Amino acid sequence: MLSRVAENIYWLGRHVERAENAARVVAVNANLLLDLPRGIAPGWAPLVYISGANAQFEADYPDYSEASVVHFLLGDTKNTGSILSALAAAREGCRTIRDFVPREAWEVLNELYLYGRDELERGMTKGGRHAYLKAIILGAQGINGLLSGTMIHDQGYEFLHLGRFLERADMTTRIVDVRSANLLPHTTTELQPFETIQWVSVLKSLSAYQAYRRSEQVRVQRERVLRFLFQHRDFPRAVRHCIEVTRQSLEKLPRNEAALRVSGRLRRNLEAAEPWRLDQQQLHTYVDELQLAIADLHAEIAKTWFPPPLVLEAAA
Repeated sequence: MLSRVAENIYWLGRHVERAENAARVVAVNANLLLDLPRGIAPGWAPLVYISGANAQFEADYPDYSEASVVHFLLGDTKNTGSILSALAAAREGCRTIRDFVPREAWEVLNELYLYGRDELERGMTKGGRHAYLKAIILGAQGINGLLSGTMIHDQGYEFLHLGRFLERADMTTRIVDVRSANLLPHTTTELQPFETIQWVSVLKSLSAYQAYRRSEQVRVQRERVLRFLFQHRDFPRAVRHCIEVTRQSLEKLPRNEAALRVSGRLRRNLEAAEPWRLDQQQLHTYVDELQLAIADLHAEIAKTWFPPPLVLEAAA
């Protein structure tokens, strides 16, 4: 497979996943703020921290108001993590590899991008936001379903899997890291009575609430949520499951030795760690290390299979 095709398929998986994740995080946060008393709710700033783009946000927006954050995450084309940017990138990447992607998937992706663009203004209003975000989430899930059900499961499909599940693992760690800053016991006195509500919101941000209840069969509590989201073998958004899926895809690709070594270290780290026993600062440090390891795996994948980045020579 050509390296450029492999790269575009990989990023197709990442960008579709990114759009879905951004939509769900915004939707869940809106509901969380309704459930918490005014004055102690975490507000909208944590959503920008989850995206990791707070420096860019602060350069372009005057404050972390609801309107500013929603615009940044839904439709700011300078923000590569916004829904519209992710859909545009997925659409453009898919357009260049249409011979490798089922026509039905391309059509649904194109329609979803056009919907995201044309309905953006309505989606940024309080009255239209729920329907807009729900359509984005369902559309992204529909694309993933079409790709899984109609795309040949060859090397190209493995690159799609790599992109999707690395993006998913990264988002799970980001949500846990940012949200836990206000959720851990003895950190914010005003929020302690509402800790369960907020841990439920963490699970819902990852479509994990029902799966957690079925798996753990106990009330929602910090230790069990962290164990579930980091180490569950079978839940599709648990970090351990995501890394295991990427390893299975790597095993089916040629020249995979270096990437498998990086993946193996990451898997051993996950298996040995007990993040639910860590305090706030220790958990933050652990998640930082985990995110760096995920970034290292991405870098090794790019180094092994994707074309090298263009280097523009300075004019003489």
